Amino acid sequence: MNIPNMLTILRILLIPVYLYFFYSNIENNILFAGLIFILAGISDVLDGYIARKYNMSTTLGIVLDPIADKLMTFTILISFTTKGIIPIWILIALGIKEIMMILGGTILYLFKGKQVLPSNRYGKIATLSFYAATLSIVFRLPSIISRTLFFLTVTLNIIAFINYFIIYTKMRNNMNDDIVDK
Repeated sequence: MNIPNMLTILRILLIPVYLYFFYSNIENNILFAGLIFILAGISDVLDGYIARKYNMSTTLGIVLDPIADKLMTFTILISFTTKGIIPIWILIALGIKEIMMILGGTILYLFKGKQVLPSNRYGKIATLSFYAATLSIVFRLPSIISRTLFFLTVTLNIIAFINYFIIYTKMRNNMNDDIVDK
C-alpha cells in the first residue's frame, strides 16, 4: 500500500465525516462539511501528483481513484439535494453522467483488456467547476452565483461526457479490431 493509495482511501473515509458534519445541528455545519470536502480535494490532487511524479501508479489506485471521486461527488449532490440547496435536476443530470461513466469504465476494465478510460482536460475542467459550485454554497456566495456555477457545472459535465463517450467508443472499437486481427 503506497502513499497515493492511502490518500485515496483517506478520501473515501472522509465521506462519512463530511456527512456527519453536514447533517449535524452544530453551528456552521455546512462550513465544516465543506472544509472536509476541501481536505478530500487536496488529497485527490496530492495522490495524483505523487503517483505521477514518483512513478507510484498501481492498478488499485487506477481503479480506486475514480471510485473515490464519484463517491464524493454523489455524496455532495445527494446531501445538497436532500437539504434543498440544489434542485433535483442537477443531481439527476450529474448522476446519470456519473453512472454512465462507471458503467463504461467497468466494461472497459472487465471486458476489454483491463483498459482504463483516461482523465482529460474536459473532465478536469468539469471537476473544477463542480468544486467551485460546491464551495460557492459552503462559503455562502450570493445564490445567483451558486446557481450559475451549478448550471455551468452541468453544461461542462455534459461536454466532458460527450468527449469521454467518443474516447470510450474508440477504445472499445480498437479492442474489437485487435480481436478480429488475431
